[in-house]
Amino acid sequence: MSLDLWQRGCERLATELPEQQFNTWIRPLPAADITDGGDEGAVASVRVPNRFKLDWIRSQYASRIEGVLSELAGKPVRLELMLAPREQVPTRPVPPSGQPMRAAALLNGQAFATSTSVRPGGTPGTHGTPGGGHAGSPLGMVPVQHLPPAANSHRLNTALTFDTLVAGRANQMARTAALHVAGAPGIMYNPLFIYGGVGLGKTHLIHAVGNALLHDKPDARVLYLHAEQFISDVVKNYQRKTFDELKAKYHSLDLLLIDDVQFFAGKDRTQEEFFNAFEALLAKRAHIIMTSDTYPKGLVDIDERLTSRFDAGLTVAIEPPELEMRVAILIRKALAEGTEMPEDVAFFVAKNVRANVRELEGALRKVLAYSRFSHKDINITLAREALKDLLSIQNRQISVENIQKTCADFYKIKVADMYSKKRPASIAKPRQIAMYLAKELTQKSLPEIGELFGGRDHTTVLHAVRKIGGDRTKDAELNQQLHVLEQTLKG
Repeated sequence: MSLDLWQRGCERLATELPEQQFNTWIRPLPAADITDGGDEGAVASVRVPNRFKLDWIRSQYASRIEGVLSELAGKPVRLELMLAPREQVPTRPVPPSGQPMRAAALLNGQAFATSTSVRPGGTPGTHGTPGGGHAGSPLGMVPVQHLPPAANSHRLNTALTFDTLVAGRANQMARTAALHVAGAPGIMYNPLFIYGGVGLGKTHLIHAVGNALLHDKPDARVLYLHAEQFISDVVKNYQRKTFDELKAKYHSLDLLLIDDVQFFAGKDRTQEEFFNAFEALLAKRAHIIMTSDTYPKGLVDIDERLTSRFDAGLTVAIEPPELEMRVAILIRKALAEGTEMPEDVAFFVAKNVRANVRELEGALRKVLAYSRFSHKDINITLAREALKDLLSIQNRQISVENIQKTCADFYKIKVADMYSKKRPASIAKPRQIAMYLAKELTQKSLPEIGELFGGRDHTTVLHAVRKIGGDRTKDAELNQQLHVLEQTLKG
């Protein structure tokens, strides 16, 4: 009964879910162990190979699976997801007798690719198989040879995981994509390109993917490096004429994590070698994740064939954290330091430190240190005293006049155009952006801002604030421009 119910459930889900979703998340699941509780219902127990897949299936598909199974069984069926011990994680299913292999794979919720590739060292392997059977097995598969990674050669910071990353609207899409990659590398979103300003958590996120993959597959060949380290490797191997060593190092990886690819700008030989590594890794279905301070088409002095490939997978932005997320970050990081930060203090700090997570952490360290050294409890008065220099600099630097000048320089218009009555789009939009930033970054009221923009009515300022605020959520290029301006103004 249990196998038949699960098979029928998988068949139904295959028709209802998008093919890519089904193949990635449902199809690879082993057959459920269903315990029948009579009229009270049944429990379908499924062992999932890693916690990332478990969390994602639980949040995205569990209710759908329960609904399908309950409908087919004619009584309630509860889905119970649990982690499979590593040695019990299935490699390839053995088909029930009398069923062809492809049908058995579908009905038992298992998937594998049949095309072969040559693994590093010349050993034939099969895409997507962690193990593989022996020639004498019922499947007649060639065993896959794994190359064990050198100790600590991955250069990952093991403290940077999904568990230690504070999730919020600002990083929601990037985090979701990273979880997809961690759960099913080489299948979806390849390459994954994450962009955003400094200190927003791009590096944390790609380290989290690497750590997750090594947790699930300790023999995976993972490498994290900054773009400058890749440049250094190219220079070194160019001087020694040892490009075969360079290829052996990078072309054999299962996951390449590379930070700040904008540093490749103007370095033709580096771009050529990275292009070769990029193509080799994608051909063997290894995964590549990159970060940058801007979106692919915004990169300068980088070959178009590279930027087009950067944009061929999934490109996602990490934005500056919203207020609630900044508060959550402060409270969590304070707890990690063994201190409980009152919520009102967290709100005070978060409202005054908006630029990025790195500055937020710096402000937190100042508050904690001030509390310890002065032997005083943490409250708003203490936080204001601890951050007085930062608050003073911030209040002095960010003025409406400074915003107007910065925006005029950025969009190559005259500062006088900010106050003028001219209305062509090349002037009107930068003016609206400056009004939006004035509202976001200063304590000025709408009428005060309007007065500083040539005596405009406060409703004009309000319209600009609402328009630019709405557009930045839909226009990735505008959002990036705003972020650059915000970072510039905050020093």
